[in-house]
This record gives sequence, C-alpha cells and structure tokens, in this order.
Amino acid sequence: MADRRLRAFHAVAKHLSFTKAADALFMTQPSVTFQVKQLEEHFNTRLFDRTQGRITLTPAGATALQYAERILDLYAEMEARMSEMTGQQAGPLLIGASTTLAEFLLPRIVGEFKTRHAGVVPRLLVANSEHVQEKVAERSLDVGFIEGDSHLASLVTQAVCDDELFVVCAPGHSLAHHSAISPALLAEHAYIGRESGSGTREVIDNYLRKSGLSLESLDLVMEASSPEALKGLVVTGLGFSIMSGAAVDLEARHGVLVRIPLVPRLMRQLSVVTAKERIHARVVSDFVAFAKARLSSPVRKLASA
Repeated sequence: MADRRLRAFHAVAKHLSFTKAADALFMTQPSVTFQVKQLEEHFNTRLFDRTQGRITLTPAGATALQYAERILDLYAEMEARMSEMTGQQAGPLLIGASTTLAEFLLPRIVGEFKTRHAGVVPRLLVANSEHVQEKVAERSLDVGFIEGDSHLASLVTQAVCDDELFVVCAPGHSLAHHSAISPALLAEHAYIGRESGSGTREVIDNYLRKSGLSLESLDLVMEASSPEALKGLVVTGLGFSIMSGAAVDLEARHGVLVRIPLVPRLMRQLSVVTAKERIHARVVSDFVAFAKARLSSPVRKLASA
C-alpha cells in the first residue's frame, strides 16, 4: 500500500545500488529504476548522481531520504495499529535466517505457525548471518534469525537458544576414532570451512583464538557456503569440518558422518534480530514469541523430531 516509488527510492538510497535494491524488494532492476525515475519527475529534481559506475545521493536525495524513513516508519506503525484493532493477522511475513537455522530448524516452526494463522504468507530468505542482519536493518525483512549476536546498533538482539558445534568427519577419517578433540589437534588435518560472513565461521575463529590458534593456522583446503555443501565434501574424506550438531544429526545417526565434541566444548548462541526503531505488526511479535518458545527446546530434539 505504501508508495512503491518511495520504497524503491529508499532501498536504492540504502544500498547505493539499483541491483541490490531490486533484490531486497523482490523486484526487477528495470522496475526499480522506473519507480525512482517517476519520483524524480514528481519532484522535478535528481535524487541520485550516477558517475563512473557509482551512485551517490544528491542534496535533494539526502533530504528525501530523511523524510522517506519517517514516512515508511509511520506507515509501518499504522499497519501495526490497524492490525491490532481489527484482530487481523494476515499478509506477508518476511523472515530471514542463516543457513543452519533455515535448513534444519526453522522450516517446521514456520509451517506450524502458518497452520495456526492461515492468512499469513511467510517468505523465508536464506543467507549468511551478516546478510540477514543487513536486510533486517534496511527493513527488507521483518525478522532475522542468526548465529551469534548482531553487530549493528540499529537492531535488537534476543538470545534464543544454545547450539553446540562439533568436529565432523567421514567414518574412515583418522579423527573419527577420537572421543573428544583438542583445538591443537585440528592443525594437523585438512580443514573444510564456511565462507567469510558466515556466523559459524566467526564463532569458530573466536574459539580458535581463545585457544591460541587462528583460522590461518588450519590447513584450509576448501570453503563452502552452506552446511549441505560442507557435508557433501566431508563425506568424500577430503577433510574435516566444524558444524552445528543439529546440521548432522541424521547423518550421525545413520553412520554416514561422525561428530566429535571439542574440548573445551564449542557453544554458540542462536539469536533473533529485529529493527530497533520500528513498530512491528502483531503477527511479527507473535511469530518471534512462537519461534523462541519452539527453539528454546533442545536443538538436537527439535532438529530430529
């Protein structure tokens, strides 16, 4: 209902990119460009300077951005208040989640919430924790589920549950016979890790540094951007990885992969993030409360249920 021109302009101003704005709004780039052009024609002024492949706000664009943020916030507040008054819980619910959460923990929760709120249309964006935070901060997502805490001051972070990470390897790997593994032992074997920007990678890096090591001290032979890709590589015997226990529960129970605890144990927090200065519709608050209650159950039981 809010002016599409204003939303398109706001997204481009935040990303300083028409391509990234189009992705955030689930629109095509030509459509975003058209909406911004319409707004510039309405105000009879340029809102962006486009020089040497870069986009910057003009003075008029900077002023328009201040008003756009206030208008969009007021619109979101109006939607939330009207929803509360009518008791209606319907419309889109834009959820972002890091890969571990999205692939192994959230689908069932989203499905259960949908059955209780038939009018709600959930949409799940799967990305690494850094990208999910950015989408929530720019209001492209209503809520995000990430690994660890947010580093963005514009977001509110709520801890949801703990998740243990394990060394994961093929049954024939030399690490497979260990009952527990110290960080120092990891440097002697080929390692397959997550990509930069991954919440899992950040947690592992911090853990190793506290143990007097670093990611650079490991024999990194390959990187992958999802738990499924990591598992596929580890099964071949190419190397070991470090992953959430929830991500390999099925494979461990069927003997396809072996998971070994680290000593000291490697624990991390799974969190939910929302925009700080934003009035959320009741459906968003209800979903966050529902998801927190479900995720607070032991992660392994939830994943393997």
